[in-house]
Amino acid sequence: MKVIYTPILLLLFMLPAICQAGPIDKIAELIKQGNVHELAKFFADNVDMAVLDNTNVYSKTQAEIILEKFFKENKPLSVKIFHRVSSNSNYNFAVLILNTDKGKYRVSFTLKEAEKEMVIIDLRIETEKT
Repeated sequence: MKVIYTPILLLLFMLPAICQAGPIDKIAELIKQGNVHELAKFFADNVDMAVLDNTNVYSKTQAEIILEKFFKENKPLSVKIFHRVSSNSNYNFAVLILNTDKGKYRVSFTLKEAEKEMVIIDLRIETEKT
C-alpha cells in the first residue's frame, strides 16, 4: 500500500521547485505587461539592443527609454515563449512571440550571469514574418 502513495508524495515535494519561475518566465511576463521599469532592472549596464531598425549598444537608462517608446506605440496583448535555452547556468536565451495591438513581433534576448544575477545583455525586437 505504501508503494502506491510514494509517487504522489514525491510529486508533492517536487512541486515548489517545478513551479518556481525562472528569469525567462519573469521577463516574458514583464514584456506581456509592458512593464519597462521593472524589466530595466534585468538590464546589464550596457545592452546590445535592436528595436525594429534601430540597432546599437545602449546604457541601461537609454535602453529603458527606447523600450518605453516601443511599448507606448505597441500595446502588448499576449506573449508566448517560442524557444528557450536554459541548460547553461551562466547563459540563457529565449525567443518570444509578442502580440500587440499593432501586430506580432519576435522578441529575443540573452541573459548572462553577472554578480550572481541573470542580466539581459542582448535584446532584439523585430516584426514577426509568419
